[in-house]
Amino acid sequence: MDIPRIFTISESEHRIHNPFTPEKYATLGRVLRMKPGTRILDLGSGSGEMLCTWSRDYGITGVGIDMSPLFTAQAKLRAEALGVAAYVHFMHNDASGYIADEKCDVAACVGATWIAGGVGGTIALLAKSLKPGGIMLIGEPYWRQLPATDEDAKACGASALADFLTLPQLVASFGERGYDVVEMVLADQEGWDRYEAAKWLTLRRWLAENPDDEFAAEVRETLTVAPERHVTWTREYLGWGVFALMAR
Repeated sequence: MDIPRIFTISESEHRIHNPFTPEKYATLGRVLRMKPGTRILDLGSGSGEMLCTWSRDYGITGVGIDMSPLFTAQAKLRAEALGVAAYVHFMHNDASGYIADEKCDVAACVGATWIAGGVGGTIALLAKSLKPGGIMLIGEPYWRQLPATDEDAKACGASALADFLTLPQLVASFGERGYDVVEMVLADQEGWDRYEAAKWLTLRRWLAENPDDEFAAEVRETLTVAPERHVTWTREYLGWGVFALMAR
């Protein structure tokens, strides 16, 4: 069980596997008014930066689930480095059907709603692990501006224009599902640059170290097209944010 190899390679040096910066995660923790002992479930936890830094800064406890062995191992090392390994725990597992044994104060899926077939399925999944009155966190892309065609949408990393909503449509969709949006923190273009551009140096160094690997041609193709694609499409057309929801 693992994610596609191109992500394992390109994001192997990332601590954050989405367009958020450390400052954005700090802002999110602050505006959510985290209290010591807050229990969090994070599905698709990546390298654990959210849980680890929030445990250090706000005294939360939590569990993170991710299907990448590499990222899970990195999350455990990060917890040890920040001195919070007794409070946050990470498991290599399929998050798509994971339900917490003990209901949580916060249930999150930040940038991995594909695990349950999209936003609606992810909300339904997270609700099974959330205490009454708890907060749900959904991290999701949205269109900053609509691409003209499905081909343009694919250049942004979507499979079709219909994959994402505009920001007003996305916020409205939460209400239609019976949830109040009680906070939100949005990524910016600098965050997209840090997420996307950081991959390019990693890919280039991997190619230098692995010129004869059978995967080298795909890595070379990705590195060749990624910078221009990013500045032309992703950076201009895609937004991304984390939305805090509470059931009505």
